Amino acid sequence: MERIVYLEQESMIATVRRPAFAHAWVEYPATTADQVAERLRGASIAIVNKAPLPGAVIDTLPDLKMVAVAATGTNVVDLDACRRRGIVVSNIRGYAEQTVPEHVFALLLGLSRNLFAWRETVQAGRWQQATQFCLFDHPIRDLHGATLGVVGAGSLGNGVVRLGEAFGMRVLRAERKGAASVRPGYTAFAEVLAQADALSLHCPLSEATRHLIGEPELRVMKRSALLVNTARGGIVDEAALIRALHEGWIAGAGFDVVSAEPPPVGHPMLDPALLALPNFILTPHVAWASRPAMQALADQLIDNIEAFVAGQPRNVVT
Repeated sequence: MERIVYLEQESMIATVRRPAFAHAWVEYPATTADQVAERLRGASIAIVNKAPLPGAVIDTLPDLKMVAVAATGTNVVDLDACRRRGIVVSNIRGYAEQTVPEHVFALLLGLSRNLFAWRETVQAGRWQQATQFCLFDHPIRDLHGATLGVVGAGSLGNGVVRLGEAFGMRVLRAERKGAASVRPGYTAFAEVLAQADALSLHCPLSEATRHLIGEPELRVMKRSALLVNTARGGIVDEAALIRALHEGWIAGAGFDVVSAEPPPVGHPMLDPALLALPNFILTPHVAWASRPAMQALADQLIDNIEAFVAGQPRNVVT
């Protein structure tokens, strides 16, 4: 009988059906890093989301056969350690291909149309004091006709491309940074940075993508450009981004992620002076979290586990 341990039941709001095979099911609302090893002792299948599963912990779990990641990103799991042990790691794919792109465009529209600055203007009483029917305090830009750069070619990046084209934007798919050649349908990474009026990031966090966008890249971008990151916080050098926003290297940024989540007290991305900027929007990693998307994630999670037990693992990353 399989022993399934779900470490972070409160990490999504959905109905998680039980697998259609004999099993023992144990779940915890949340799990800290120092609780992982003890709670997974004796488990043959682990369900994780953000709880870290490093090699040192994996080596203490001789019964572990599968790690079912309740997310697309697998950076919390030591994949090399799993490969050495023959542990199957499966992730979730495609469940957020509507909700994340919609969030990207919510951020882009909020920034390009200066919604937060306009809200503050109305709250301050400026409209009531106007001598005509409208105000011109803040610039408004249209997405139509603007150039959108998209980094990442998975379902989320493709969803952003689809919406960008629907808005009438010129869309450039970025080739991998440092690539020796450019694939058909793609544009050199540096060229995308230089041309984009808006740049949206949709690549996984790895050693190759850590600080993919740093000071050199931010300085290459247009001063009128917007940067959106709904992928992972570490993809952008946060210190460089903060300087870019305060010093005007780019026009604005919309982020749904930071480098440490939940962010500790004093995290630089939560500095009140930064959050007060009308050209910076930070949301708490919720781009993926529409109710339909979370239910699709939960259903696929159990599909992955059932497929593994049936001897036909799917969405395998190891």
